[in-house]
Amino acid sequence: MSDTTPKKKRILPKILLVILLIICCLAGFIFFNASKNMKQMKKTVDSGMEVISSYADVKPVDAGEYSQIKMKGIMKFNVSQYDVENLGNLSVMTVNMGFMQMVSYVITPFDKNMPLLSMDFMYILGNRKAYAEFYDLVSDKDSEEYKAVLEKIKAFENKYSDLADLETSPAWYDDLMTTALHKSGKASDDSRIDEMFSDAIRCYMETANSLETMSDVEKTEKLEITQKYCDGLVEKGGVSTDVFKKELGEETTKDFFNKVFFGTAAYK
Repeated sequence: MSDTTPKKKRILPKILLVILLIICCLAGFIFFNASKNMKQMKKTVDSGMEVISSYADVKPVDAGEYSQIKMKGIMKFNVSQYDVENLGNLSVMTVNMGFMQMVSYVITPFDKNMPLLSMDFMYILGNRKAYAEFYDLVSDKDSEEYKAVLEKIKAFENKYSDLADLETSPAWYDDLMTTALHKSGKASDDSRIDEMFSDAIRCYMETANSLETMSDVEKTEKLEITQKYCDGLVEKGGVSTDVFKKELGEETTKDFFNKVFFGTAAYK
């Protein structure tokens, strides 16, 4: 017994040292990738903002208490809100979770007969997920004007068939999505994914600028449809919405959606 016990005592510190080294290497790996991904995400967002600003006057709006949303004490969602001239509300939300970085970019139109554009781009270590979704929040999907809008958006969709498709779980709002790109890639695809982000905005703004501003009656009807969709997200849930509801509660989530994320409150 006296011969083996000292050996066990000597082995234990070595095991703990190896475990510590593994943890440090893993933390360093995550930090390295997070830094790279944050730079790439910022580059992507900046490119998108340049595009939208080339088509319309984009004015910052004070998001107030929702400028930064903290969850679980460590997750911080940085939120920026803008008014896009003759179009509607723009919200840009970024978060750094260490192993994953994400930007949500939502254009909610109130002045033009356009679909809502929602984009989520995720950077998960060396992997990428890119979602660009167009929601039919309009009163008449079969009008000739709106059919022309969809035709232009469909042309954008076909340009990114080279990126791998992602499968998504069924959701109650699937029927509202007129066009949806769910793509995946690697860090080596960053330039292509960055192009997809900016191209979605370019296609959207070019189409919006070709339309006349809606009448007051049409704006009111569109606002009601948009509000119904926002309320539906809170009541029926969604992937991102459920996270906010769990952490912030239903009423605060609804307030955030109305005031900032979709901005319906400013158009009532």
